[in-house]
Amino acid sequence: MNDLIIIGGGAAAFSAATKANDLGATALMINAGLPLGGTCVNVGCIPSKHLLGIAEALTATRHSVFDSVRPLSPNGAFSVKAARQEKDALVAGLRHRNYEEVLRSLDQVDFREGRGRIVAPGKVDVGGEVIEGRHILVATGSRASIPPIPGLAEAGYLTNVEALQLDEAPGKLVVIGGGPLGLEFAQVFARFGSQVTVLEALPQIVPKAEPEIASVLQEALEAEGIEIRTGMRIERVEPGPSKTIVCGPEASDCFEADAILVATGIRANTEEVGLENAGGRVTRAGFVETTNWYEAGQGLWAAGDVTGRMPLETVAAKEGALAAANALEGRRESLNYDAVPWAVFTSPQLAGVGLTESESMTRTGYCNCRTVYYTQVPKAMAVKDTQGAVKLTVDRDNRIRGAYACGTNAAEIIHEAALAVRHGLSIYDIIDTVHVFPTYSEAIKLAAQAFTRDVSVMTCCIG
Repeated sequence: MNDLIIIGGGAAAFSAATKANDLGATALMINAGLPLGGTCVNVGCIPSKHLLGIAEALTATRHSVFDSVRPLSPNGAFSVKAARQEKDALVAGLRHRNYEEVLRSLDQVDFREGRGRIVAPGKVDVGGEVIEGRHILVATGSRASIPPIPGLAEAGYLTNVEALQLDEAPGKLVVIGGGPLGLEFAQVFARFGSQVTVLEALPQIVPKAEPEIASVLQEALEAEGIEIRTGMRIERVEPGPSKTIVCGPEASDCFEADAILVATGIRANTEEVGLENAGGRVTRAGFVETTNWYEAGQGLWAAGDVTGRMPLETVAAKEGALAAANALEGRRESLNYDAVPWAVFTSPQLAGVGLTESESMTRTGYCNCRTVYYTQVPKAMAVKDTQGAVKLTVDRDNRIRGAYACGTNAAEIIHEAALAVRHGLSIYDIIDTVHVFPTYSEAIKLAAQAFTRDVSVMTCCIG
């Protein structure tokens, strides 16, 4: 009998398997659907960031902010197919090195290719064979959630999976959804040559970000020629060689598209898993219901995107390790989600951690915030890269509770704020820390200093 049976092969599954191996427990990983590595390496983080990197390099050859640097011709030859092939090679290499070889190195972990179905507490059927385990961890991940828009299925659409396999950029691309995935693909294909329109139902793009920070990103994307329309509720899609997305009666509310990319969230992969046979349940939104320590039923645990808490590769990995340790050692540990940073890897990047101003008011009835712009950051001024902003939120004791940034290196500088949120540091801890000069990370220090002085009339050499 195995100590732990893991259903799934992504970040949560591998993290759980590694933890079980470290604890000297026997584990069996069962995987079907996406190849080993799950969403992140196959159809998520890695391939999309690779294409963003290609698009960034392509743009750099065509535009320059420096008068002394002449850009190359914007009509230079570029092959989307070649970019896709380069991406595929990268994915194959990383899947082999980071997952297949890692799995072989775990001497306490076995692997079975196949679809696992729970048939009773501690029992999983794989291809007609019932395997027993003390605990079962469901880490089956998620897939794109497709909204029930009339005519959408008939017209045809892309998800991130299909978009990553295109050999040509669509002439006109409409992206439904203004979250991280939608915006990243919007910028990739805009830079590859598509005419791109983003439709977001809520009042702002990246709805979980601070409004001031989201607006910086929107202005940057619009400056590249991407049309962004917020507050748009799609009534129907009219099929045809050129599809029509109808959002209202006016002509300006109708959008022509050669391709439609749906980026409206995720849906848990729970079909045919047999959760109910071990006392498992799903929430109204379809995610596996768990305790704060990831227990889901009789000897049943769940981690990663399938729980719907915070669909990030980093979170899935932490949850997988915690769930395995909790199951095997009787612990009840969980992750502090307020201290988890996240990012949108557009150019400029957008990143955040902790509470927004609105969330702080809702939770505590108090908020003190400051926003500084890259026009005040010496490094940004030096390299003529001043499109960006940082906003900090603090509590009554001046402890940093949230930080949001948009601009170059936002996904890197957010980690200083993440440490501050996790360890309850104050603005004075940031101010008293000597930063390298000149750097983009000084934007966090400037935002902290803005609570104590007018940074618009402050020299860059002040301590």
